[in-house]
Amino acid sequence: MTTITIQKPDDWHLHFRDGDILKETVAATARCFQRAIVMPNLVPPVTNASDINAYRERILAARPAGSQFEPLMVLYLTNQTTQQDIADAKASGAVAAKLYPAGATTNSDAAVSALDALFPIFEEMQKQGMLLLIHGEVTDNHIDIFDREKEFIDQHLTRIVAAFTELKIVFEHITTKDAAEFVIAAGDNVAATITPQHLLLNRNDLLVGGVKPHNYCLPVLKRNIHQQALRAVVASGNSKFFLGTDSAPHEKRAKENACGCAGCYSAWSAIELYTHVFDELGALDKLEGFASHYGADFYGLPRNTDTITLEKQDWTIPEQIILPNGEPIVPFFAGQTCSWQIKG
Repeated sequence: MTTITIQKPDDWHLHFRDGDILKETVAATARCFQRAIVMPNLVPPVTNASDINAYRERILAARPAGSQFEPLMVLYLTNQTTQQDIADAKASGAVAAKLYPAGATTNSDAAVSALDALFPIFEEMQKQGMLLLIHGEVTDNHIDIFDREKEFIDQHLTRIVAAFTELKIVFEHITTKDAAEFVIAAGDNVAATITPQHLLLNRNDLLVGGVKPHNYCLPVLKRNIHQQALRAVVASGNSKFFLGTDSAPHEKRAKENACGCAGCYSAWSAIELYTHVFDELGALDKLEGFASHYGADFYGLPRNTDTITLEKQDWTIPEQIILPNGEPIVPFFAGQTCSWQIKG
């Protein structure tokens, strides 16, 4: 197969950031995705309906001329979030709220430190029909970083899923065989997103031959056995798993730093890299479901009606992109060959 046409895909997890960088990140996403779930971990975070409305307007203002791209907004949960905050966020058009354990990732220090105290909030979300998106890692210092996703499942996610059987939950950017098996075994109200980096890489790609800061993300890359489990589950066509890039831009100087920050900026070539993976797996017939159908279905939104066509043609992902502020950013898979590209 040398070309493939699919319904226009959506990105069910990404980071746009804020300010001038929106001119880069929104355009990069809008070129191939119709909608995107926008993460709320700004500084300060998006914690109420007013914040949601203002951030949405900034994103819409950054859309390329003529673009119909639609941002799907998310509330940032804290231990100060109230049931009224949930109701107001839902009324403002937010489709979900995000649970970050405090300190788990970029700009999460203000997030949830006492998870059980949020159970009344989860109950209100269930009542309102608002999805719960979860960064599923514990942050206890004594827990090995490679075990933190499984520990979150055992300590917290099992209890949340058991207590709220009508609450739709997305276990975001899963990285382990354990997470894939948990989602498969859970009820129809539980799904997961999978990133391109966790399909393409494992922890050898981060650590062997020297630390590679542009492959550093959170949750961190895991063993090859976990990478292969994720590749197997997307190749199976299971509708509980769908596209979420977790595209997370950082300036080159912030990544190549003594304390480099976490995140892979994949929006620039995301759908092409997913197609590359599905082709490697001999599963191109499963790509449209993963990229264009299952996420919309789980969120209860209509599938897109437009299409995109990709053609099998090698191209090299740029070594860097210059941001509006003049600073370079290194895209995910920079300098490497991708075997598919969007036609036209």
